[in-house]
Amino acid sequence: MNPIDPDTPAPNITVDGTGLLCVTLLLRLRNEIDGAEPGTVVHVVATDPAAPLDLPAWCHMTGHHYLGPVAADERPVFAVRLAADARPTRTAAPWHPVREKG
Repeated sequence: MNPIDPDTPAPNITVDGTGLLCVTLLLRLRNEIDGAEPGTVVHVVATDPAAPLDLPAWCHMTGHHYLGPVAADERPVFAVRLAADARPTRTAAPWHPVREKG
């Protein structure tokens, strides 16, 4: 896990995943960022212990930029910057990329 960076940019979008397992969190995250501009900074509140592994993996798969944990008061918060060339994911399964038909 990256060390907490106090210089992480302020969020344009905050997704509250308090109490959600990462599967449900990724569904919420995908829904909340749908249509957001590239470069948008998203802070994700994630209390699932798997989030520090799952969020960077999801970013790697999609092409978004994982910025790491953010200094927060009580709950764990992680930052993501949306990429212009992000790979799309399935609507109902954002942990799976959309396969091109061919």
